[in-house]
Amino acid sequence: MQELSKSHKARIAIRTFKVLADALTIRGYFKPFGKTGRKLAEALKLFSPEIYGSMSDSRIIELKGLEYVVDRLPRGIEKCNRIILTAQEDFQDTTFEKVVPPKRRRVCYVVSETEICFVITRGLTEIYDVLTHITFLSIESQKISERIGNEEKGTSLEWLDLEKVIAQGPDNLDGASLDQAIWNLSIILGRTYRETKESYEYLQKNKIEGNHNSGFFQIIYNLGKRYQNEQRNEEDQLAVYFTPSLHEMIEHHRYAATWAGNIKKVLCELGLHNRPVHILSANMHSAKNLLYGFAALQTDDNPLPDDLYDMIGSIRNMDEAINGYAAEYGYCFVKDTSGSNIDVNVIDLSKVDLSALRPELEYDRAYIASQKPVLVVIDYAFGTQAFQIMDELLSPSRVEDAMVALQLESISIMGKAGILPGKKGDIMLASAHVMEGTPHSYIVNNDLLITDFDETVDVYCGPMLTVLGTSLQNRDVLERFHRSSWRAIGLEMEGAHYQRAINAAIIQGHIHKKTKTRYAYYASDNPLKSGQTLASGSMGVEGIVPTYMITKILLNKILKP
Repeated sequence: MQELSKSHKARIAIRTFKVLADALTIRGYFKPFGKTGRKLAEALKLFSPEIYGSMSDSRIIELKGLEYVVDRLPRGIEKCNRIILTAQEDFQDTTFEKVVPPKRRRVCYVVSETEICFVITRGLTEIYDVLTHITFLSIESQKISERIGNEEKGTSLEWLDLEKVIAQGPDNLDGASLDQAIWNLSIILGRTYRETKESYEYLQKNKIEGNHNSGFFQIIYNLGKRYQNEQRNEEDQLAVYFTPSLHEMIEHHRYAATWAGNIKKVLCELGLHNRPVHILSANMHSAKNLLYGFAALQTDDNPLPDDLYDMIGSIRNMDEAINGYAAEYGYCFVKDTSGSNIDVNVIDLSKVDLSALRPELEYDRAYIASQKPVLVVIDYAFGTQAFQIMDELLSPSRVEDAMVALQLESISIMGKAGILPGKKGDIMLASAHVMEGTPHSYIVNNDLLITDFDETVDVYCGPMLTVLGTSLQNRDVLERFHRSSWRAIGLEMEGAHYQRAINAAIIQGHIHKKTKTRYAYYASDNPLKSGQTLASGSMGVEGIVPTYMITKILLNKILKP
């Protein structure tokens, strides 16, 4: 029998995880330490996601992965032994506390100290995301429990010290007592004192500033105790449930249809529904700041930086002033009320004061005056949700008594992505999207070229890999897609799903086949380089140049077609 390569084994493990996750949503429940849960854990360990670092090493606790997961799950998740995944329920009239993790826009409700409910509005990708994080925590909790001690040797001194810290309150520690507690904890974790202190400080900062987690000492203690309790009492075993309403919602576009309907209703109310429309999937600030930030800066008699990117840095705290100015010149913010968690900016470009734009922005005044184009900026989607929202947005739908179909001119996608040949801050242009784990691939007739960008940033052009989730990435699989004849330059989560919806709309006649499509990504991480994975933290100010360079070029294409 031919021996399988590492990348082939990893691809099988990813497929196994996906199949099990899909089956569990139909089955309705599972226990992470039950038979199916252990299969999930085996698959996760086998393809060893880069973002979870040393998860597969039984000797040490993975800290950067823990930080990443804690930022994306609700506070107190480490204590829970009952987790519910459901569609939107009527929680508004209950006493349940609403919790939104700082790094992932998902709504959760704390039902009790040991029970949390996730409201899933973004489809299967969000389910995969939650399940990988829960499985990761289960793996780490087992590793922590093995450091507590055993019946022969008794409880370790370090764990007894941790129990004392929890009893007296970790927030009461300072100076020498805090150093001693961190040192004892580092022995339990199998990490250095410095590594342990860095994680403590990171999580403590988020705890103090936003009450986003229970604190490092509590998290480690609760994970270890929960696993111990599970082994002693079957009733305390962690269980994950999927409600029937969740299963009915998956792939049914329930939230996306409401979301798209709300946008079209706003366009009708503003009298913009019969105008040429340009869709831009991006953040909520870059297009607005480029169209209005320079003028808003001038109205307050502020100094005007010569450099575009210096100007962006100078207006970072001027949201209120920019929003106030923009509202007078064609800008409308549409807050999402559908549960999709995707806000929208609607901009009537014919009302923008063209004479007040930065000189880097190019425009055709006659075109804008005659055609009166409209820019619809939609916030980032999440994985498969991208297909649902774009499919609904491009399809004609009824608004009150009339059918509304957008007169679409272009679709531009600007996203964050992992890069394979370059580094953080580089730019990638998609020539195709290859969907991981399926036979689906999509050629992209990208209206962006490397020559559109200046030489201050490295730009790559080639196929992009659309992955199942941020936590479902494997070095060997990525290496294969990059080094083989696929020649993939990066990985992201939405491109193929957007392209699938665009192709469907062309086939159905909802949009013209000559509609311009533009895909540009800036590198937020390089999963093949240690220290540059998503778990290493956000880009911060170094993301300003690639973000605004892409936005500038997209706006130039729209304002001067």
